[in-house]
Amino acid sequence: MNKKNSVFIATSLDGYIADKNGGIDWLHSIPNPDNDDMGYVEFTNEIDALVMGRTTFETVLGFDVDWPYNKPVFVLSNKLKEIPESHKKKAFLVKGKLTEILDQIHERGFNSLYIDGGTTIRNFLKEDLIDEMVLTTIPILLGGGSSLFSELPNELKFELIGTKTYLNQITQNHYKRKK
Repeated sequence: MNKKNSVFIATSLDGYIADKNGGIDWLHSIPNPDNDDMGYVEFTNEIDALVMGRTTFETVLGFDVDWPYNKPVFVLSNKLKEIPESHKKKAFLVKGKLTEILDQIHERGFNSLYIDGGTTIRNFLKEDLIDEMVLTTIPILLGGGSSLFSELPNELKFELIGTKTYLNQITQNHYKRKK
């Protein structure tokens, strides 16, 4: 089975994934009357599990919706002691080096992974562990906040394999890692 780590995330024009206060309301700044999922369901149909950081996990827990994932979620955290009782069969706490964590997840039969959360994505990129990225750009300048990207030890080359436009304003670029 091919192993693949993929990112599916939205950014502002200036590359932020959250505003200066950690907010993400700006993601809905373009009216979406038909609730177009912009390829999200198609993307998640091709993954086996999610890997996210504690902050993203806690953010999702705070949404006023039912648990949005129907696949296992592996939560990276050195601070969290355990997964809340309400999510014990849905989410699993993992700790250690990223390569060791990936080995553990792969041993459980999950090979196509959705990597989510700013710090988690940045750490995977630092270790050159991202194979594909689907970046959706919302036409707004936040002027600061949580950046998707940070300094890397080495240059990473990606090739554009597709571009789509949604709602006549939102662009989505699909990149594949060139090795």
